[in-house]
Amino acid sequence: MADYAIGDVQGCFASLQYLLEKLRFDEQRDRLWFVGDLVNRGPDSLAVLRFVKSLPAHTQICLGNHDLHLLSLLYTPERRLQPYDPSLEALLEAEDCEELGAWLCQQPLLCFDAALNVVMVHAGIAPQWTLPQAQTYAHELEIALRGPDRTLFLQSMYANEPKQWFNDLSGMPRLRLICNYLTRMRFCLADGSLDFTHDGPIHNAPPECYPWYDTPDRELIAPDIIFGHWSALEGKCPLPNLHALDTGCVWGGTLTALRLQDKQRISVPAQEKKKS
Repeated sequence: MADYAIGDVQGCFASLQYLLEKLRFDEQRDRLWFVGDLVNRGPDSLAVLRFVKSLPAHTQICLGNHDLHLLSLLYTPERRLQPYDPSLEALLEAEDCEELGAWLCQQPLLCFDAALNVVMVHAGIAPQWTLPQAQTYAHELEIALRGPDRTLFLQSMYANEPKQWFNDLSGMPRLRLICNYLTRMRFCLADGSLDFTHDGPIHNAPPECYPWYDTPDRELIAPDIIFGHWSALEGKCPLPNLHALDTGCVWGGTLTALRLQDKQRISVPAQEKKKS
């Protein structure tokens, strides 16, 4: 038995199948962990979502910002009327679209396995948070996505404020900031506040911006952290217990899996046509 964490798929179904062939994946024996962004930009988001939904219940999935974007199109009528990425058109018009959306809403924002000593999240964990805090705050957002506040949150999701965490934040600003830390974060300032003005390679960022995992006084989290979202890292992270898995498959890079038992990486080249 092996556990494989897989980086951002983003609708690249052929690449995912190729990677699973290389892993000799057996759904009765092995377990897959998806770091988020199953959909959007790639050519076959519908096939990816249908396939992952069909996997055994022990499959682990974290929601990413592109997955949440899909949910916003599904559950906020005013956004559905606006132009959207054509890569989602087939999914939004599929007869099982509502079923897939309802299933996606049940997926977590953070997964933790004490036996493997691994925590998985799409973008990262806020520098100010301990692991128990991150689990608690992720659960707050999960409750909102699964309950009557779903549409209200999805309507309020698209904003960059607030940028800094305070425990007394409440309502939609609190949920939005939790979401932004877990699914959109790349750079932070020294006080742990989010910086969205830079999203590329670290060497291009100004000196006051830190990769979230290198922010001064970041809370120590002992388990290994698996994350995606940041393709400009090219799967490289200098800290030994952090594992970046977005290797830019949708941009013509590779799709990468990390075997959690021994942290061995397995990658395949993108099978889809490279985006211009």
